[in-house]
Amino acid sequence: LNPQAPVHILIVPNRHIVGVAEVEPEDESTLGRLFTVARRLAEEMGVTQGYRLVVNSGPLAGQSVFHLHVHLLGGRPLHWPPG
Repeated sequence: LNPQAPVHILIVPNRHIVGVAEVEPEDESTLGRLFTVARRLAEEMGVTQGYRLVVNSGPLAGQSVFHLHVHLLGGRPLHWPPG
């Protein structure tokens, strides 16, 4: 792992979904759960004043692990554009 912020957590669902392009209607509860887990982790890590959730979808976006996951980044100012 190459941390991009003082807080950099990967949130990985149990259900295998390759990426955003492969999301199906039956995945809605899994995706909702990713966001509620992200909120809880942000609270636990003390970054509720500002954090970023990142999902890379496809090789051109930098996806290198082909199992959908969310990066939670926080603990420092996060500027835009990110890259």
